[in-house]
Amino acid sequence: QVQLVESGGGLVQAGASLRLSCAASGRTLNSYFMGWFRQAPGKEREFVGNIRWSSGSAYYADSVKGRFTISRDNAKTTLYLQMNSLKPEDTAVYYCATASRWTHLSREYGDWGQGTQVTVSS
Repeated sequence: QVQLVESGGGLVQAGASLRLSCAASGRTLNSYFMGWFRQAPGKEREFVGNIRWSSGSAYYADSVKGRFTISRDNAKTTLYLQMNSLKPEDTAVYYCATASRWTHLSREYGDWGQGTQVTVSS
């Protein structure tokens, strides 16, 4: 089992940037894929993107492509989500999670963090 703790959320204005962090512990991550999801009030959890930990290759949902970047720091076992050009519709609780394969389906992710709130005002 991997323990995940997100941080870095906050309240920003439209057009601003934020960087979320997800600190992982408990297992080595080289065999994992790690994803970012978000959930807005009254909506289903939405896939944002994911990364293959071993290679650093990342994949993004169309809604964030070109604005968000996922990266990881092997030494710190920390996952990042750099969010630029934020929009009010990006407002949500953001979660990181682990999976054993490339997937955008939340049900295939096993370990989850507690989430961090991102609010973007217009």
